[in-house]
Amino acid sequence: MKTFAAIDVGSYELAMKIFEISSKNGIREIDHIRHRIDLGSDTFATGKISTERVDELCRVLREYGGIMRSYQVDDYKAYGTSAIRETENTMIVLDQIAQRTGITIEVLSNSEQRFLDYKSIASGGDAFNKIIEKGTAIVDIGGGSIQISLFDKDTLVTTQNMKLGVLRLQDQLGRLNIRPEQNESMLDEIVSSQIAVFKKLYLKDRVIENVIVVDDYISAVVGRNVAGLEHTSVEASAMDKFLERIRVKSVQDVARILGMPEENVPLLFISGVLLNRIAKVMDANLIWVPGVSLCDGIAYEYGEKNKLIRESHDFEQDIIACARNISKRYMGSRRRSETLEQIALTIYDSMKKVHGLSKRERLLLRIATLLHDCGKYISLVNLGECSYNIIMSTEIIGLSHVEREIVANVVKYNHMDFDYYEATGRDSSLDRKDYLTIAKLTAILKIANGLDRSHKQKFKNVKTTLKDEQLIITVDASLDITLEKGLFTKRAEFFEEVYSVRPVIRQKS
Repeated sequence: MKTFAAIDVGSYELAMKIFEISSKNGIREIDHIRHRIDLGSDTFATGKISTERVDELCRVLREYGGIMRSYQVDDYKAYGTSAIRETENTMIVLDQIAQRTGITIEVLSNSEQRFLDYKSIASGGDAFNKIIEKGTAIVDIGGGSIQISLFDKDTLVTTQNMKLGVLRLQDQLGRLNIRPEQNESMLDEIVSSQIAVFKKLYLKDRVIENVIVVDDYISAVVGRNVAGLEHTSVEASAMDKFLERIRVKSVQDVARILGMPEENVPLLFISGVLLNRIAKVMDANLIWVPGVSLCDGIAYEYGEKNKLIRESHDFEQDIIACARNISKRYMGSRRRSETLEQIALTIYDSMKKVHGLSKRERLLLRIATLLHDCGKYISLVNLGECSYNIIMSTEIIGLSHVEREIVANVVKYNHMDFDYYEATGRDSSLDRKDYLTIAKLTAILKIANGLDRSHKQKFKNVKTTLKDEQLIITVDASLDITLEKGLFTKRAEFFEEVYSVRPVIRQKS
């Protein structure tokens, strides 16, 4: 059993949960500490977190450190989200915090943050798996933005981020200089335009029956009879009734009835209006509020990585499904992607002792094969650069920014000459290790691509054997493969440069 602390440095709250995690009992929360701190208003208004806020953050984190020691915590993870991610001086702030508190904060990319929130929901096990059997949208409402992820028949169809976070919207309303009674209509105007675009692009004829919401405000009042949201699952129409109940009361009365700080009431209302508008646009029947937070996702991931708990859901398949839908959006050839995937993974698995990469890099290669030709949607001439720009501009839930950049570069260099780190490293956020990963995966994808250069899937039953500094690629092909052999040489040269192994094609007689 491990005692673990999960710390969420959010836009408007600093939260810590203490868990006991064991293979026998799973994940059990034993304490939850929260401190209201408005980092987001600083970041979203000025681009920086003020000195006063940093001082307060460090003071509270030192207190959290004392609490962790009192629980004899074995390990911890502290993550910062949009308020820290969007500051102009992130590295300076993180260094100050580490020096003054001894707590190291890692910054999550948006896709990593939403994936952890998604894992926190999936930790519900059977309840989650049952609800996503029908058309479902996960609405993840944060301080800086919201994330909407669509599921259809257990499969993640798409995930999109919009700058409609509750703190950001509160800041926008504050700058309009309007009467309080106008807030809801203005909020509806701001929200409706972006939701309408989302509906046109991604909903189309898709039927969404359920909405799952993750937030810090609606989730906090669910289950209280006074809130009008008595159960974790309610009919979508209940949100209208809830908003009506709090709309006619003063901030002071709502705070007293719901037992929350007065400053949280406007954010609760914004979160409710957001959720209500989304549910109506989707014509959803049911809203499920599981009451989980980022801290639960952090604990789930820790237990998963340390083999203390079993996965309740195949998250890797969600990442792959997301990549497949991106490929489909840009008119990618599914048949050819599947051919490249099969060849590339066969080569990867046979080269384990040489490349020294892990299961995670295998997933990145797989995603690269699925997105290998997405740039043709824009240009057949600048295929590499266009593919790179599409991948870097498209969120792939579950991948960090660096991982997405690795995939984008592998796809780009599959179509272009490789740019060495010595020439480009100074202008990139990638380090030497990342560049070596790009080189290794690119070499494999180039070979796989070369074996299907005609796009006719000529090779059947591709097998590979590593022998005497050669990678013997045995193919069963009934069609003429003169083109593939003729264009294979240059790709083979780069592979040999990277691995000191020469790939050789052998055709079955």
